[in-house]
Amino acid sequence: MQVSAKTDYALRAAAELARASEDSSGPLKGEFISVSQGIPKKFMENILHDLKRAGIVRTQRGASGGYWLARPADEVSVADVIRAVEGPLANVRGEWPEAVEYTGAAEHLQEVWIAVRANLRAVLETVTLADIVEGKLPAPVTRLTNDPEAWVHH
Repeated sequence: MQVSAKTDYALRAAAELARASEDSSGPLKGEFISVSQGIPKKFMENILHDLKRAGIVRTQRGASGGYWLARPADEVSVADVIRAVEGPLANVRGEWPEAVEYTGAAEHLQEVWIAVRANLRAVLETVTLADIVEGKLPAPVTRLTNDPEAWVHH
């Protein structure tokens, strides 16, 4: 899986919003998020727009306005944020894995894509913004990161 800059920035921005919701510090300015996470301002505007459109973020205009999470941080998964800015977690040539068909020697490739999607979901749908901010990832995810082989680049 290749994580785009847009996805990385969106998750970092969402984590800032999650921390602010835990602290009850009110809405955050887009510029604050941009500076605190080193995200280019134009990228930040587009990301916040995508998150708002997906119902993850809400906004308030005015001097005391800004952005905050539309739902509690423990109800927003990493997968929710990725889907908001990138679309489906896994597709093949722009199609759902269950919609692609293969023949001959590649006949079972579809099952591989389905398994990849299931594994992505197993991690990305179970980790929430609250988990990230609190540094308490779900046990199955922690088990995966505890495997030394997981840290080796192949």
